[in-house]
Amino acid sequence: MARPTVNDIAKAAGVSLATVDRVLNARPGVREKTVARVNSAIEQLGYVRDVTAANLARQRRYRLVFVLPDMPALFVRTLRDAINEAIANSVTERTDVRILTFPNDNPHALVRSLRELGADDTDGVAIFAPETPHLRDAIVRLKAEGIPVVALVSDLPNTERDHFIGVDNVAAGRTAGFLMGKFLGNTGGSVMVLVSSMQARDNVERRLGFDQVMAESFPEIEVLPSLENHDNEDLTARVVTAVLAERGDINGIYSVGHGSHALVDLLRGYGRRSNITVIGHELTDVTRDALRDNLMDAVISQNVGHIVRSALRVLRAKSDGLDIVQSQERIRIEIVVRENLV
Repeated sequence: MARPTVNDIAKAAGVSLATVDRVLNARPGVREKTVARVNSAIEQLGYVRDVTAANLARQRRYRLVFVLPDMPALFVRTLRDAINEAIANSVTERTDVRILTFPNDNPHALVRSLRELGADDTDGVAIFAPETPHLRDAIVRLKAEGIPVVALVSDLPNTERDHFIGVDNVAAGRTAGFLMGKFLGNTGGSVMVLVSSMQARDNVERRLGFDQVMAESFPEIEVLPSLENHDNEDLTARVVTAVLAERGDINGIYSVGHGSHALVDLLRGYGRRSNITVIGHELTDVTRDALRDNLMDAVISQNVGHIVRSALRVLRAKSDGLDIVQSQERIRIEIVVRENLV
């Protein structure tokens, strides 16, 4: 039996081809009763729309936007590089990608940037930013215009975002805690914890997971309060130097944020390096070199290329009203040590 066509739908519903096209593309101007009649015909006929063919026929291009903080964090640079690589390869996928940046400490500037996006020039938005009331309201507006929104790396669960793309950050923190406890064994001592910001959900969730494992399995190790560095290299250098000088019992450093030149430089020159276990997150040029030079013991990472490709797939699918393949979009936690560097 031949596959049903839009002509079959129009005939079964008693409407024109133009009306069927409006219903299939969720465009306004069709009465609710007519929409229901067309959808009923679609279901009865078992019609499955070939979205790829339809987009080719209309010469449609997806217009997607990545929203990133304008900051020197090493991981943000790595993420931007992955997006630029995707942009270079997106021509054959009929996708136009642009990067929109905002000052990291200015939620109002972020909202102003998002306010400039509309359904006339944007088919989907991927956001890497802390969750604030301002951002929640901005996402409500984007969704009201029919623009899909995904959260990158750090989730925005209290917003109307369509999907989160990144690792389970609580599990990532638990992984770091497990490794720290196993590396330190029964030596006791204390662990310094560096975070980018306790307003960043990914940092908070990692710290939560780390604390859970340390309390459950390694109670003899003291985990110190979080030290926020706001990705400021000078502040990182001052804080780490001061704490190491004051606390002679520190035998572990957990870097929760997105990597630091200053931390690695200090470890390179610190005399007690052999007695300190260092675990961090995100594989960047700096953390890769630190692993290679035996300055860090392990990095809990996520594949940024996979994150970007997943964001593109999800936004295109949401724009077309299609389901996503959950297993394909699951970002896995990776444990990188010197011995498995590639």
